[in-house]
Amino acid sequence: MAVHKLILDDVFDEVLYTLIAIHCSVEDFRLAYLLNKHLGISLSRRTSDIEFSLVGSTYSIFEWEDCRELTTWSLVSNVCKTEVFQQRGNKSLFDTPERIIQTNHLIPEYKRVSYFLKIDSEYSVSKEKIILNNILKIPQVVTAFSVDSSQLKSKDNLIFN
Repeated sequence: MAVHKLILDDVFDEVLYTLIAIHCSVEDFRLAYLLNKHLGISLSRRTSDIEFSLVGSTYSIFEWEDCRELTTWSLVSNVCKTEVFQQRGNKSLFDTPERIIQTNHLIPEYKRVSYFLKIDSEYSVSKEKIILNNILKIPQVVTAFSVDSSQLKSKDNLIFN
């Protein structure tokens, strides 16, 4: 009896992208404007944010599709702060619910990162370094660095479509 072996290595290629972590204290729309200005791109706000209904968190996202270079640039917030009301354990006449600010992260491994810039394309290391150096020239950016996406545990959160 003949044995047939199917090799599916080429069918399920992992999508390669460049991921840059950005730490700054400016608002998302301000950072998108600064990146547009310094990188020569045109990020614009998506009509719908990224939502995780289990946790109840939403993350703002800005995108730009470069048809000439066949790349997609995405700037996504890593931090979501939601207000939660929690009842206190003791019952009293003036019992009011306690207001708690709950902080969730898109990528929990990098809790100190404010934003992620995801570039869906296969850039060479030199091109990535040029982009990173241009981001570091922005005065409002505290720091920026490349992230190895293969080491991320929560890389499924970076699927935006």
